[in-house]
Amino acid sequence: MSLSDEHLPEEEGAPSEEPEGPEFLHEQGPGAPSSASNLPAEEADPREVLARERDEYLLALQRTQADFENYRKRIARLQDEQAARAASGLVEKLLPVLDTLDLAEAHLNESLDLSEDGKALRASRSMLTDILAREGLERVDQAEVPFDPSVHDAVAHSDGDGDENGQTVVEEVLRSGYRWKGQVLRAAMVRVRG
Repeated sequence: MSLSDEHLPEEEGAPSEEPEGPEFLHEQGPGAPSSASNLPAEEADPREVLARERDEYLLALQRTQADFENYRKRIARLQDEQAARAASGLVEKLLPVLDTLDLAEAHLNESLDLSEDGKALRASRSMLTDILAREGLERVDQAEVPFDPSVHDAVAHSDGDGDENGQTVVEEVLRSGYRWKGQVLRAAMVRVRG
């Protein structure tokens, strides 16, 4: 086909490549399919379209609510963990105070006659240990129990057999250990046997 052929008017009676008239303009409007064969045989029911949109919006809302609930739980868990870390840090700083009070208590037990100061010191120690125990502090100071390296730090070894099963046992606790809400803050310093 040459350039001159393109601009020639079509012959009369020859079929037109593009339809003319209002039907053509309506079908070829913005967003309309390019040919009449792409149109659905029947238009979709508006109620079905609305129901489908409603279901999509409902599903999106449910996903958003689930995401928000997961976010809220994660933030609450992180806040609890942060509060527990802060509390364990404070309790860890109090352990030397507890050690000093333990030494004072041991010294008081050696004397037969307690002064008023001795009684006040014993009462103060008891109050502090009770409060910390209620909050989650556990003392690790039992003797004659199986040696557990996760809660005991063996610094001395005595000759002799362990328990009846041949396991190493804690013979003496030299310094108490502590657990805070199940986690070891400080291992107990012990002498072991076996």
